[in-house]
Amino acid sequence: MAVDDWEMREMHDKVRLSRSERLALLRIEAALRQDRRFARRMGTPRRGIWLPAAVALLGAASVFVAVMGIRTYDPALLWCFALLWPLTLFQALRLRCRSARPGRRPRPEAGTTPWL
Repeated sequence: MAVDDWEMREMHDKVRLSRSERLALLRIEAALRQDRRFARRMGTPRRGIWLPAAVALLGAASVFVAVMGIRTYDPALLWCFALLWPLTLFQALRLRCRSARPGRRPRPEAGTTPWL
């Protein structure tokens, strides 16, 4: 948070903090934001790229195996597709649910969707 945000909160809460107190609070917040275990315990969403990448790779693999299985009539490829497709759908559903969570808005400066 910027110092200006703290000044706005001071007006709202009618609490006066000295400059050193505001800086100490900013340092504490910065340290807490960097603590991964704390973020996980508080439920802070991670900004990982792994789930979207997994969905894209599984989708591409599923399409490839399906097309090759249909073209060659190879039962092994069709069974691979039968195993890959539910996993792909499950991961895509997880990605969709993660992007649809309420209260998760993209930061204006980020310029990306909330699930990326």
